[in-house]
Amino acid sequence: MMSFRLCNSPPVSKHAQTYATAQEIAARVSTHAVRAVDITETALERIAHYDQRLNSFIRVVPDGALEAARDIDDAIRAGKLVGPLAGVPVALKDLIDLAGVPTTAGSHRLFHHTPTTDASVVTRLRSAGAVIVGKTGLHEFAYGVTNINPHTGPVRNPWDLARIPGGSSGGSGAAVAAGFVAAALGTDTGGSIRIPAALCGVTGFKPTFGRVPVDGVVPLSWTLDHVGPLARTAADAAVLFSVLAQVPDVLAELSRGLAGLRLGVPEGFFWEELDRDVMSGCEDAVRVLTSGEAIQRSCAFPHASECGAAAAVILAAEAAAYHERRLREHGDAFGEDVRVRLDRGLFLSAADYLAAQRARAFLIREATQALEGLDVLLVPTTPEPAARIEGDASQGARASLALSVRYTRCTNPFNLLGFPALSVPCGLSREGLPIGLQIVGRPFDDATVLRVGHAYQQLTDWHKRQPSI
Repeated sequence: MMSFRLCNSPPVSKHAQTYATAQEIAARVSTHAVRAVDITETALERIAHYDQRLNSFIRVVPDGALEAARDIDDAIRAGKLVGPLAGVPVALKDLIDLAGVPTTAGSHRLFHHTPTTDASVVTRLRSAGAVIVGKTGLHEFAYGVTNINPHTGPVRNPWDLARIPGGSSGGSGAAVAAGFVAAALGTDTGGSIRIPAALCGVTGFKPTFGRVPVDGVVPLSWTLDHVGPLARTAADAAVLFSVLAQVPDVLAELSRGLAGLRLGVPEGFFWEELDRDVMSGCEDAVRVLTSGEAIQRSCAFPHASECGAAAAVILAAEAAAYHERRLREHGDAFGEDVRVRLDRGLFLSAADYLAAQRARAFLIREATQALEGLDVLLVPTTPEPAARIEGDASQGARASLALSVRYTRCTNPFNLLGFPALSVPCGLSREGLPIGLQIVGRPFDDATVLRVGHAYQQLTDWHKRQPSI
């Protein structure tokens, strides 16, 4: 058994570097305290040794990672400027294009492709000095929350190997939680960054819709998809977001604390049907955030419960449109639960789709009104901790669909609305499973969302807890 811990003081060995934050690693690499090659070798060694138990990676790219690390070390020796992610090991969800490496989208080999160019987000990561170490596992074509994948096998939660990591970016969440990488990219269409962040005890950020480019990323739903980071801290997520969205002023906002912020707690929907440990953990987190200089206010989002239905129609229609030819020619190559979802989408009419989009416009107006006079909303990320792999999560398409409805209950609305949303660890259940609090802001006010998350992590240590595997 190996215990994972956070290194709070400067590490004294190469392996201790694994537990540092992305900011700590970049600072030490850029000041010659440690070589990027050493950081990369450690990450690759740990993945090789431990990931056979988690299955968080579909593919590791050691040669490319070591070459990138050597280039960073050479640049530093030459006195050249290096970026804010210098030498930081980063993983990519395997529907994001990495030049020369197959993109599988967690699907049957018939649907794989090998890109000749990087996705824009990868180009930006490389320019900032990040070292891409591999591609992480996901629910097939990102259409589910369990990461039980018939083509690549299940990704397992580092906190309990018998449980799901959440999805669809479960490999990215598990890889960060296990200390394989300091950060990873995921995609989020109904909660697919925030759900694994909550279930794996890490920090996950879904930016405002459109702020981060999605070219070179296999789509699930063109009008719901977001790309964003999973990391150990909100500060690291802010660094990643700043790089991905090319917004330079985000980090300055973090230091402003909670003074004067107005934190809204919506009545009703988001606080119903919760596991009691989730309820307790999130209520405690709200108390922490509102016990000082911040102001707590109740607010109303009367039709929040309608968001899931509208989002489900839009998602199903757009996913079916993208996959229609594959379904027609190679329907048997899809896993059962994804095929059922896509088949349902094919039976939706244009009238259904347009009705959902009209509902979306109404709900955006209502949510905007709910945020009037407020800076952020505070709600749970998931209604319950991680489910067991052998149980509901593995009982076919119907069970997979039911789990998707349950786990996306509190996240789905903010994909439909396009609002920025951050999940931060806020507790552990009685079974020792992570719980997440979701912080939601106004469109394009991503910096305030990250500021609140960072302030919470200055007051608590849940983000420092590490699993043992």
